[in-house]
Amino acid sequence: MIKNLPKQVTLFEVGPRDGFQFEDHVIPTDLKIDIIQGLVDAGLKHIQVASFVRPDRVPQMADAEQVVKRLPPAADVVFSGLVLNAEGVTRARTAGLTHVEVSISASGSHSLKNAGMSRQQAERQAGEMIRLAQSLDLTVRAGIQCAFGCVYEGRIPEQRIVRIVRGFVSRGVNELALSDTTGMADPVSVWQLLQLVLPACEGIPVVLHFHDTRGLGLANVLAALQSGVTRFDTALAGMGGCPFVPGAAGNIATEDTAHLLQCMGIHTGVDIARVASCSLKLEAFLAKRFPGKMYRLLP
Repeated sequence: MIKNLPKQVTLFEVGPRDGFQFEDHVIPTDLKIDIIQGLVDAGLKHIQVASFVRPDRVPQMADAEQVVKRLPPAADVVFSGLVLNAEGVTRARTAGLTHVEVSISASGSHSLKNAGMSRQQAERQAGEMIRLAQSLDLTVRAGIQCAFGCVYEGRIPEQRIVRIVRGFVSRGVNELALSDTTGMADPVSVWQLLQLVLPACEGIPVVLHFHDTRGLGLANVLAALQSGVTRFDTALAGMGGCPFVPGAAGNIATEDTAHLLQCMGIHTGVDIARVASCSLKLEAFLAKRFPGKMYRLLP
């Protein structure tokens, strides 16, 4: 097993977007910037900082432009945003971002609840968004939600995921992400899907986005590592979730994932204690405990 593990893994911090977005108590812009600065100081090189959505639907993201405007100067850090429509793409570019994520659901039921459109409509819109983003010289990550199952539809056919992946590849995206939105993945299903998806990616990097709803998040990371994946989305303290998935839990925690990898001798460049410091600030502000483990154990 050890022989199959990589020497280095890249963690993509999504807490300032996926994590913050899930909180009802609006986090002040000043605190958001403070946390993002702390994550940069902790060595994270990829940070998703906002989603460009309607403020009346997601009040937490109403300050997306202000957050981007005040991002700390860090030439070696990639800041990105999630976009859900053409207006979001344009807003992200105007705000100053150079990287965006376009994400659709592989589940028709989840797509209707999350995006208000059928799976087929979402795929067509994603194609238009990708073309627009590319015309604006934006780097595009294409994401597939519910790739490992849906609480409304059960297991999603693997060939559907492969077909969507091939569609994204044909559009020239820069990166692909598979999301376990409902936390239904297990190590075997992760390994099995990756055996089909990776060849279809034609060398485009793949990121895995695991939620820990059923406690298998880090086990799924190990299965992905053994399949050759070296990029993972994480959120400080295990923040996050999906309001359209009953019982949804947060993302795999940045501190916990970095600790697991460190124990296996895999380099991430992440200072776990500094990430934990950010988590504790948010814990104090929101007056709640997050699901992550390591952030409570570090000074």
